[in-house]
Amino acid sequence: MKKIFVVLSLIVCMVATAFGTVANAEDNLTKSIKIDVTKLTGTDGQPLIIKGAPKDVPPRPADPKALADDEAGRWWDQEYAGWTTEKKNIPSNDEATGAYGKTIVIIRAGDHPYFTAFMNGFNMIAKSYNMTVKSFSSNWNQDLQAQQVDQAINDRPDIIVVTPVDATACTPLFRKINKAGIPLIAANTIPADAAMKYCVAWTGPDDWGQMRMLARAFADELDKKGGYAVVRHMPGSSPFFARTFGPITELKEYAPEMKLLDMDTANLETEGTMQLVSAWLTKYGKDLNGLILSGDGFSVTGTLEALKAAGRDDIVVVGAGNSKTGMDSVAAGDVYGITYQSAEGDGALSCYVACQYLNGEKLAPVNYLPKHIITEIDVDAFQPAQW
Repeated sequence: MKKIFVVLSLIVCMVATAFGTVANAEDNLTKSIKIDVTKLTGTDGQPLIIKGAPKDVPPRPADPKALADDEAGRWWDQEYAGWTTEKKNIPSNDEATGAYGKTIVIIRAGDHPYFTAFMNGFNMIAKSYNMTVKSFSSNWNQDLQAQQVDQAINDRPDIIVVTPVDATACTPLFRKINKAGIPLIAANTIPADAAMKYCVAWTGPDDWGQMRMLARAFADELDKKGGYAVVRHMPGSSPFFARTFGPITELKEYAPEMKLLDMDTANLETEGTMQLVSAWLTKYGKDLNGLILSGDGFSVTGTLEALKAAGRDDIVVVGAGNSKTGMDSVAAGDVYGITYQSAEGDGALSCYVACQYLNGEKLAPVNYLPKHIITEIDVDAFQPAQW
């Protein structure tokens, strides 16, 4: 009789525990869903969480790589990566228990003032959901990022966020996370379409779209005439392509009289950019009327030094922004325009979308930051700079 009583007691305890676990999960989900982060603002006074509009996706060309580099269709697989990708083995969130109190791992591509601000925004959202954050920096090294992915998988977090070092080489890393059954959010830089199939969603700037907007503002300032050159981003990264061929393909259609004179990378370094622009000024002289920069930090500093040394104050300069250097240069009239890209908003959006997934929400495959071009007219509205 005593044994029967013990068994019955154990069964009652197990049932009570099961009901308690279910109740706790339901309470946690309810608590998570009630959290409102939409009223948070960044250090620039702008809303921290704003989702940009989705893109109209045109039909994919039969063979994009057969097209010329200055044709928009050539870059379809990069510009629209993720929109039509068939997902593979994505963990279901149908029985979500909420983001509150969960563990999230963020593996960022490297250390940079932009990523310092990125993490400020990321941590603001994580704190709102009482999440435990484990952060890695890959130091722009693909092999190191691979090791960090292995470590993150071993830690078994509730969700992982990765900003890839390389758009293509990240594919096996994403596949490994996917195979481990851990939901993955890719962020900031755009992975290749082959990598997108393993992500729950991607978040970040519409680099192609914002550079097309910038190209139009650039062309208008130049009356859609003249020669221009492009200072490119870090080779292999998605901005290396988007911030070069976004404007080039847009200007071909919008301002066909404008002529691309040159393009090259200076690895976002001040000295390298100064030397590169100086060489172009010597080579092309008065035929060079405008410069498009893939960054508005060190690239702007080097460019302005080169222009000052050459006595050229007639060149229209635009860049991907918006750092303190870029915004100060716009305010001073040295740079015509930069893109608005909130680093804090970038980090916040990646964490917010991760929380939406943990809350059981259905996500768009691609989640953009808003697009805007900052000029001297409205630069004060975006001060102080986030980085």
